[in-house]
Amino acid sequence: MKLKKQVTVCGAAIFCVAVFSLYLMLDRVQHDPTPPRQRASQISVLQNRIEQLEQLLEENHEIISHIKDSVLELTAHAEGPPALPHHKPNGSWVLPPESRPSFLSVSPQDCQFALGGKGQSPDLQMLAVYSLLPFDNQDGGVWKQGFDITYEPSEWDAEPLQVFVVPHSHNDPGWIKTFDKYYYDQTQHILNSMVLKMQEDPRRRFIWSEISFFSKWWDNISAQKRAAVRRLVGNGQLEMVTGGWVMPDEANSHYFAMIDQLIEGHQWLEKNIGVTPRSGWAVDPFGHSSTMPYLLKRSNLTGMLIQRVHYAIKKHFAATQNLEFMWRQTWDPDTSTDIFCHMMPFYSYDVPHTCGPDPKICCQFDFKRLPGGRINCPWKVPPRAITDANVAERAQLLLDQYRKKSKLYRSKVLLVPLGDDFRYDKPQEWDAQFLNYQRIFDFLNSQPNLHVQAQFGTLSDYFDALYKKVGIVPGMKLPGFPVLSGDFFSYADREDHYWTGYYTSRPFYKSLDRVLEAHLRGAEILYSLALAHARRAGADGRYPLSDYALLSNARRNLGLFQHHDAITGTAKEAVAVDYGVRLLHSLTNLKRVIINAAHYLVLGDKDTYHHDPAAPFLGTDDTRPSQDSLPERTVLRMDTSPRFLVVFNPLEQERLSVVPVLVDSPHVRVLSEEGQPLPSQLSARWSSATDTVPDIYQVRGAPVPLPAPILILPILRSVDGHAMLKSSVRLYLHGRDLPVRKQEAVPVHVFPAAADDFCLENQHLHACFSGRSGLLQVRAGGCRLRVSCEFLVYGTRTSKDKSGAYLFLPDGEAKPYTPKDPPVVRVTEGPLFSEVTSYYQHVQTVVRLYNVPGVEGLSLDLSCLVDIRDHINKELALRLSTDIESDDTFFTDLNGFQIQPRRYQRKLPLQANFYPMPAMAYIQDAQSRLTLHTAQALGVSSLGSGQLEVILDRRLMQDDNRGLGQGLKDNKRTCNRFRLLLERRTTVQDGRPISFPSLLSHITSMHLNAEALVMPVAQEKPALPALRSFMPLSTTLPCDFHILNLRMLQAEDDSLPSAEAALILHRKGFDCSLEAKNLGFNCTTSQGKLALGSLFQGLELGSLQPTSLTLMYPLGTASNSTSIHLDPMEIATFRIRLG
Repeated sequence: MKLKKQVTVCGAAIFCVAVFSLYLMLDRVQHDPTPPRQRASQISVLQNRIEQLEQLLEENHEIISHIKDSVLELTAHAEGPPALPHHKPNGSWVLPPESRPSFLSVSPQDCQFALGGKGQSPDLQMLAVYSLLPFDNQDGGVWKQGFDITYEPSEWDAEPLQVFVVPHSHNDPGWIKTFDKYYYDQTQHILNSMVLKMQEDPRRRFIWSEISFFSKWWDNISAQKRAAVRRLVGNGQLEMVTGGWVMPDEANSHYFAMIDQLIEGHQWLEKNIGVTPRSGWAVDPFGHSSTMPYLLKRSNLTGMLIQRVHYAIKKHFAATQNLEFMWRQTWDPDTSTDIFCHMMPFYSYDVPHTCGPDPKICCQFDFKRLPGGRINCPWKVPPRAITDANVAERAQLLLDQYRKKSKLYRSKVLLVPLGDDFRYDKPQEWDAQFLNYQRIFDFLNSQPNLHVQAQFGTLSDYFDALYKKVGIVPGMKLPGFPVLSGDFFSYADREDHYWTGYYTSRPFYKSLDRVLEAHLRGAEILYSLALAHARRAGADGRYPLSDYALLSNARRNLGLFQHHDAITGTAKEAVAVDYGVRLLHSLTNLKRVIINAAHYLVLGDKDTYHHDPAAPFLGTDDTRPSQDSLPERTVLRMDTSPRFLVVFNPLEQERLSVVPVLVDSPHVRVLSEEGQPLPSQLSARWSSATDTVPDIYQVRGAPVPLPAPILILPILRSVDGHAMLKSSVRLYLHGRDLPVRKQEAVPVHVFPAAADDFCLENQHLHACFSGRSGLLQVRAGGCRLRVSCEFLVYGTRTSKDKSGAYLFLPDGEAKPYTPKDPPVVRVTEGPLFSEVTSYYQHVQTVVRLYNVPGVEGLSLDLSCLVDIRDHINKELALRLSTDIESDDTFFTDLNGFQIQPRRYQRKLPLQANFYPMPAMAYIQDAQSRLTLHTAQALGVSSLGSGQLEVILDRRLMQDDNRGLGQGLKDNKRTCNRFRLLLERRTTVQDGRPISFPSLLSHITSMHLNAEALVMPVAQEKPALPALRSFMPLSTTLPCDFHILNLRMLQAEDDSLPSAEAALILHRKGFDCSLEAKNLGFNCTTSQGKLALGSLFQGLELGSLQPTSLTLMYPLGTASNSTSIHLDPMEIATFRIRLG
């Protein structure tokens, strides 16, 4: 009763404050003393009043938010044991009302962002360009995918052509060979020769991009050689371009990992060479995401280059001189995200396709191919060494190509890359290229009548010359160049050869990548907090600082896997295993880092902390026996003494989470932290469709509020199972004669035939299933929307060109998946969750419905365990069909960072309409939006109105002629995890090139990708020290803020942490037009304002310096103010000192 009174009083207080505030506003407006004579200024007065009113509304909104927080505080301390769920006569379960009310309090200003409308439209919108182009692939002559280029020799009389030839060597950190094999066989020789040969002539230039290789080489060279490298960088001969750990794939990579590998590379460069990259270089990723220009711009780079873009787009941009543009984000209301981008015009980045439109001529100027070498020109005309006798003729021939290429661009400055994969690995090649080109340059530059100035240059030399021509500081907006927004997926290099297969290739490793990423983020944050608390207590001498080396190694292994032949699934089998071993090694180490940090943070008395690597205080939540095996959950051995679970929530928001545990006894009780029994659901553990695992049970405790990040839950053996509620299981054998192995503790009812259609429901969702297939047909809340799912199979073509690791070349539309046996369907029902498991020959699906308050109960949990190792040239797809009238429009995310609207193009082949889906895809109409959230990157499309289709796995027996030399035959048993979220739309603004998820959708995605880790306190501990939950944040973050990372920076000794950390925050853009309620936590927004000074409980913020994204540049001066402001969509980095 006392609690009810408190809530009533607070509710009344909220109402009174709201009414009183509104009265004050109206009072102020009515008593404005403006004389009637000043009619001319009445409009401005009215505007002032409106602004006053808005400000007062804002203040009112904040006051109410604070009162709501107070109400939550009061209700959080409700007394008495939790009520138990109970059965209704119709068989469904009813949960007791949630004792903690939750609020969704979003300021009206925060909803304006998604409506857009500010700023001017770009000159080039990629969605519109796709609609415009015919994609007719006409023969263009010598430039097969282009057109004939003509010019008048007098065009350069007034302004000479300025040519920069940029020598480069593209080094893949793993592809045909492993990273280490490439290094020992080729890369070290390239870099050793570079130091030697660059010093022979100060006019020589070279660029390098992959810091993963460069750092390995640096560790193995002398101090003398290091000094030479620093000199070459200092005098502008050697440029580090982009400066990331790798040149990342831009389709499957998640923005956390893209940023992390960029920081890793930039921090290494700053520490070892003292250089900050200025220009981006991406010649090999298979299509380009608009996330990359945003990250480079926020890292203070001023220009970037891209290469692999659909040949029809290249041709169109070349014809309209739009190959260079300012690339702007779709949401940007001004020009703050603009970065200058150069698109290479031709087929490839090799020498035959970079000097000009005719590869037959350009190949003659690749002097590695001189007769007698190992490679030659496919066009049958070899290069000739340049002599005094032939230099005039050879130079004229090359200049003709330069001039033709120059006609495709708007300026008289020309970029000519000179290199290829693993080039310049022998001193002879350095001599052949540099000496012959220098002779050509000397001749061209000595002939004033040719009006050309040619030289070796770096990428930034080119961009600087371009900016100098127009008299503008690098990084500022270049006048006379178009503004472009959108992305460059999907990519085709010729004919209908679309590189859309690699969006799914090797999904097992795409999934492992995201598991490692979530663990790295969690480990970084916990390690930073534990170290700060230990230092504050003077206990850092006893804390394992050596864990920093494990963190550093994990950053580098995750970074390495973002490479465009790693996460893409396009490397040789042995190389994929090498990546897998590295990922698993780091995953294991990160679990150690998390365990050590959690151990320190949960100790009531920190003085009792003792780090013993041989006997960790906590066990892991799961283990993986090998790099290609699925995780095996840890079983908790119960005896007479209680066990304790340390639950780690890696998110900054509180979450209501159902905590799963495997135990060896059905007689257990899970307690809350206060010692009250929590309602829990007991289920069997199944090893197959019909076999339970003897003596192992799954217990899921009622959802516990997990404030960030660590909670302690006792679990004990108990015969009194008052709060333990058993699942009931129905097993439908579908006419198959199969033995069933049951457990006594969990009732299983076996039905020999198939089921009739049946339904499961909670208070928000009503999910119905086909009795024959066990597959889904769902409707939500008040929206009676039909959603059904089916499996389909794509074959590959019978012609010469077939699907492979890169390409998707199907033999027509997908055919229904027809397994040889009907599925066994198992229905598990209980108070906290119910699920339907369907066992097919090649795929096992689990659709789970949580009957709990909060985010978990608002969407359907869907997983597909896929095993197609006996398939030949087949791809397995999951198609969701709905009655949403989406027409030809659907939406996919780019790198988990932003949403890109897509359109199904009927003029293009089926495979062209697939796009990457790293985190989510959705379809919508005026009433509804259906979002498929994913925990791993896969390829997705919408081939018909109301459909979403995702490729789950692909097994292909042949190479697709892109250099790999292998098919995809090393498939694993892979678990693809999804969440299906159905939302009602309240206001509609469609047809714009911009879209955002709802807040609920953002949070659902984070719950799926950052699961709570459940770690048992080790059993062997004789006398358990006092443990207490750890609350690192003193206030709840606004729910559109995300702590992307809290990353300790390295000390001089790079295996140890410094006193500083990087705090990286992201403010998410969201759409308010979707209904949002029952989130299960207090969700408020703050117009992007956040006070960091008092954010970390028990720690002081010693300093706060805003920096560029990768910490290379301070932004402004470090001020005493610790309040920050972020605009929606922005990612900001702060160099902080905690203690």
